[in-house]
Amino acid sequence: MKKSVLQEGASPLVILTDVSLHHQEHQVLHGINLQINRGEFLYLIGKTGSGKSSLLRALYGDLQLASGLGEVCNTDLSKLNRRNVHKLRRKLGIVFQDFGLLTDRTVSDNLTFSLRATGWKKKKDIEIRIGEVLETVGLPHKGYKFPHELSGGEQQRVGIARALLNSPEFLLADEPTGNLDPETTREILSLMHGLTASGCSVLMATHDHASMSEFPGKILKCEGGEILEVEKTHESE
Repeated sequence: MKKSVLQEGASPLVILTDVSLHHQEHQVLHGINLQINRGEFLYLIGKTGSGKSSLLRALYGDLQLASGLGEVCNTDLSKLNRRNVHKLRRKLGIVFQDFGLLTDRTVSDNLTFSLRATGWKKKKDIEIRIGEVLETVGLPHKGYKFPHELSGGEQQRVGIARALLNSPEFLLADEPTGNLDPETTREILSLMHGLTASGCSVLMATHDHASMSEFPGKILKCEGGEILEVEKTHESE
């Protein structure tokens, strides 16, 4: 069964109304009406090229709306440009499949770089915040390590720590477990699922349908240029 992705009576973190998205000259999504509320965990599924990455890019301000209205964390997407997009991204966390760590810097230096890029200046504040996020992801004593000295799962934990630096309201993850083994995948999903307890919402693009039953959440499917909510995992793909 499929149903509307809009809800009544909720406090929305994301609202998209009749949104269309283009990749180069091609329309990939159209007529999108989507609402994401605080503390929700959502899976985004669909075939390659169905629009998953385009939706994520639009939500963090990397892809302009071709038409329609969009708001993320009280930010009007239509008013974003290169000069002000950083204000939205301070409210977000973004996790990538390939970890995205700077290989020539330690874990702490990677996190310091991200904090300074978002306006943190005081060394002591930076040190305290790095300690807090590494504790959150279970790596309290790994700050001195370089990425190549960590396992894939540890590198992804650092990626999540980086995403949590500014205490985001909304975490977007693009295939974050795609390069990980099943046991490590469970550990990462458990960590991400637990973030919703603090009111953070998580939207995770994935092909890993098996994990959806172990770590339940709302399932959104990109199909035929639309986004639909599906109620059961076996309906998905």
